[in-house]
Amino acid sequence: MIDTHSHINFEEYKTDFNAFIKELKDNDIENVVIPGVEPSTFDEIISYCENYDMLYGAIGIHPSEWQTYTPNSEEKIIKLLNHKKIVAIGEIGLDFHYGFNEKEEQKNILIKQLEIAQNANKPVIIHDREAHEEVFNILQNYKLKDVIFHCFSGDKEFAKKCLDKGYYIAVGGVITFKNSEILKEAVKIIPLEMLLLETDAPYLAPVPYRGKTNSPKYLKYIADKIAELKKIDIDTVKYQTVINAKKVFNIK
Repeated sequence: MIDTHSHINFEEYKTDFNAFIKELKDNDIENVVIPGVEPSTFDEIISYCENYDMLYGAIGIHPSEWQTYTPNSEEKIIKLLNHKKIVAIGEIGLDFHYGFNEKEEQKNILIKQLEIAQNANKPVIIHDREAHEEVFNILQNYKLKDVIFHCFSGDKEFAKKCLDKGYYIAVGGVITFKNSEILKEAVKIIPLEMLLLETDAPYLAPVPYRGKTNSPKYLKYIADKIAELKKIDIDTVKYQTVINAKKVFNIK
């Protein structure tokens, strides 16, 4: 399996990182994509990716970190996109749950990073929290290689809109929660060829580990729930989502 969104550069995993990586391999994890959130994380992500073959990275500034977007950080994003292990710009987007009073600032840095992605022909990993229509409408102004809606939280109607545009939808641990019926109904209608697996570790651990520190090794619980909802074999989910991830992120 491939975890397409996991913050394993965070402190939670640094006690014995070599042992942690071995544990991931023992749990059928082939690759992990580490997303950027703000400039101080970029060099660390590069270092992890250079030292571990299974790791890939994305570079971007999270909407909640909009204040860290400067001419210097923009220059750094553009430069690091040339690195062979950096496979996308992300995570970028809009988050109106906590940042409702910063809408214009968030939109401004999203637009700037989408322009960079368009010029670099790189896929984008989109963070969309309580901002479905705003994010979607902005995306229509750009010709992007691929769009991945990270930690998808829309309903099946919004999923259809995204699919009509050829956007990929990434599903995490929330799909295993009892109160996630809207997401479950959406996943049922999303073609397997357009789905990606993710954990968003250390957040949103799936049942039966809900409330604990998440890990890519729990990806199997997400794959299992998708298989259950679609009434297909879990191996089919694993196989197709690996193909999807390697295609989107150009992982050899």
